[in-house]
Amino acid sequence: MENIFREEQNYRFFLKQYAKYLGDVVDTYAYCLMPNHFHFLVGVKPGSDLSGFQNLTGLIKHPSKNPAIKGFTDFFNSYSKAINKRFERKGNLFIRAFKRTPILDECQWQETFLYIHLNPVKHGFGKNHTDWKWSSWHAYQNKSKPSNLNRDYFNNFFDGWEHVQNMMEMKKEWLLNKNLE
Repeated sequence: MENIFREEQNYRFFLKQYAKYLGDVVDTYAYCLMPNHFHFLVGVKPGSDLSGFQNLTGLIKHPSKNPAIKGFTDFFNSYSKAINKRFERKGNLFIRAFKRTPILDECQWQETFLYIHLNPVKHGFGKNHTDWKWSSWHAYQNKSKPSNLNRDYFNNFFDGWEHVQNMMEMKKEWLLNKNLE
């Protein structure tokens, strides 16, 4: 699998383009960018047509009319064109369509939030999620620093930041022990 981020400025540009194309369409709760893939936990903002987001053949006539789908498509195209130009490459940067999984309950939201932030540990980029630079974890730790994240929404699923940190440590310990087996 080819890396989609080859140098530090690629990560920055990716996040800039994400904000440009999706900032008005989705609320972002968590993200993690790794060299060859990324994860986002988002909610479609009120007023955006959600009907086709989970199923491209949904109720709307054409997916491009859905602001969320159009935003992601434009975002991916913009980033791919820039990478192709920068590295003198051709073709698709993203091998397959992005995967969307609807969050159906509180437990699934918690697990997804934790999973996204622990992804660098899972893939061996470090032993501690706090060491990975390209994750929304830092925006949660430094609430006084400006961010495009909706940083208060997690309170709907956790009993405060200390609860999140405790669950992260338990999940990380489980993950590290699992990798030793």
